[in-house]
Order: sequence, then C-alpha cells, then structure tokens
Amino acid sequence: MTIRVLIVDDSAVMRSVLSELINQAPDIEVVGTATDPIVAREMIKQLNPDVVTLDIEMPRMDGLEFLDKLMRLRPTPVIMISTLTERGSDVTFRALELGAVDFITKPKLNSAQGIRPYADEICDKIRAAHQARLRSPGKFAQPAAAASHAPLAAGASATPAPLDANTMRDRLVLIGASTGGTEAIKEVLTRFPEQMPGILIVQHMPEMFTGSFAKRLDGLCKVRVKEAEDGEKILPGHAYLAPGHSHLLVKRTGGLYCCELSKAEPVNRHRPSVDVLFHSAARHVGANGVGVILTGMGKDGAQGMLAMKKAGCWNIGQDQDSCVVYGMPREAAQIGAVDEVSPLNEVAQRVVARLRQSARRAG
Repeated sequence: MTIRVLIVDDSAVMRSVLSELINQAPDIEVVGTATDPIVAREMIKQLNPDVVTLDIEMPRMDGLEFLDKLMRLRPTPVIMISTLTERGSDVTFRALELGAVDFITKPKLNSAQGIRPYADEICDKIRAAHQARLRSPGKFAQPAAAASHAPLAAGASATPAPLDANTMRDRLVLIGASTGGTEAIKEVLTRFPEQMPGILIVQHMPEMFTGSFAKRLDGLCKVRVKEAEDGEKILPGHAYLAPGHSHLLVKRTGGLYCCELSKAEPVNRHRPSVDVLFHSAARHVGANGVGVILTGMGKDGAQGMLAMKKAGCWNIGQDQDSCVVYGMPREAAQIGAVDEVSPLNEVAQRVVARLRQSARRAG
C-alpha cells in the first residue's frame, strides 16, 4: 500500500526538495503540494492524503492555527517541518500538544552529506505517522499537575502520595520513548510527586530541542527537570533528559549514581539510544530500578529492557490503546522484557506503587 503525502510549505525550493526525497521511497508518494494552509485545506478535501507535512511559518494562516483546525475538523496524521531555533522549538512542542504526530527539522540544503540521512529519517517518520493513533485534541495538552511552586490547577489529576527517604534510597526510574513521546513523557512526569528517586530519560530528539524540552517540562512538573550533564550526581526529585547529541548512561561512583554522556556511534540508528541507557541500568542499578518504555516506532530499548529485567529491574510498558505508535513497547513485550502493561495515564501510579512495594520487601 502506498502512503499518500501532501506537502504544505510556502517555499518552492523546500516543496521541491521534500517531494524529491519522499518520492524516492517505493512505498511513499507525494500526491500534492500546497503553498499555504488555505490552499492545503481544499487539497486535503480533494486528495484525502494519508499524511501531511506542515511548515510552521506561512502566509495567510500559520501552521499552528491550521493544525488546530485540521485536528478538530478532519483529523489527519501531521509531521511538522521545524526550524532549528528557540522559537522553532517552542512552537514545535505546542504543535505536538495540538496533535501533530512528530516533527523534523528543515534539511540543510547546502550539505551533500546531510540529504541522504534526512531522506531516510523523514520517510521513517511518515511511515510512523501513517500507523499512528491520533489523540483527541488537547487530550494531554494540559499538565496533570502544576509545578511545585504553583498552585494545583482546578480539575487537575491528583498525583500519587510522596515517597519517603527509605523508598527512594538507591533507586532509579529509567524512561525511554520516541514517536509521540514528548506528550507521553509529560503525562508521566507531571503525575509524579516531588519526592521521587532520580529519573533518567531518553527521548529521540535533535540536540537543538532537548534543552527546550527539559525547560518546558521543568515548568510543569513537581520534580525538577534538566538536560543531563556528563559526570553530574543523580539527585532524588530530579529528572535528567539525554541531550540530543549524546547517549545517556548511568554509572556508579563512590556509592553514588552519576550521569555519563557518550558520543559513541548511534545504536538502532539513534543517539541518544534507549538501549544504551537501559543496558547501563542493567549493569549498575539492577533490582533497584524501575524501567518504563513508552510510545515509539522501532525496537530501541527492547533488548536493554530485557537485560534490565534479567538484572532484577521491574519494567512497565505502555499499552497499545494509549500509544501514538505501538512499536517500542510491543517489541519489549514480545521478547518478555515487560513485567506489566499500563495505560499512559496510570504509568506514574504504577511506578510509585512498585517503588513502595520493592522498599517494603527490602525492609
């Protein structure tokens, strides 16, 4: 089955480049291009594309406004084409909140080496978007809990009760995600209480976006969220996000857990890779860890999660119904790496419950 794509971009050069790259894939076809959302609206009605690529800054109507209308009136898988700027990252995360499946940065047209990997990446994202389960508009757009310095919003979901020092001692939570993961990670972290063990996170994301993502989460969560730095001590009540340029590993130094960053080759075509984090947790955390694998295309994290389970870690996989793309959690479940399966809105509760249970057994 051929995946039919509509490109929406006000740049003639970008429309041409994207069309050429996408049409090289045997299973994907560009069925039309639109110069702005007004034109795109009519073309979507006529062509009924499987996937839309959407620029953000365009004449007559910006990409966010169009995305919001599209997801409410005619839900269609959308991949945002984003710029590598701070404003570009902020707008991209808002697009993901509004229901875009994924995003990709604009290609560097002056780099001959950069075009081929870019073609592979955008075609992979189109395939993932075609398989995606679209969320209802705004389903996870609001935080489940406000940051610790702000009052709890009216109607916000209650977080699990705080953990005591004994429950957090020597324990870590390890989280991996890909397609759909920005909203899934937000949904989990905003439900955690402030008193949590250290949390390490790998989300497949370009390096220009991970710092903005961590900052965005930090303003929403009770735990503090930051981009991981090489050699820093992992503290309770803190979450550390792998920077987009490096693998994130956990190591143990002098009885303390620390972050380690590595620019080793990509694993499963990713750097950072979930497998790299999970394998390091199997070596250094073992039964003191709780692993979580969330929505994403592919198999990154499955083998590492299996190693974690063999080392005594308890692992939770997101269920199919709440995943945007049921790829990574399915792969982990199929090889027996997952101990329990949970809908997204219950993952945080399951993690906290497991931490309490393991602390009682240890006591």
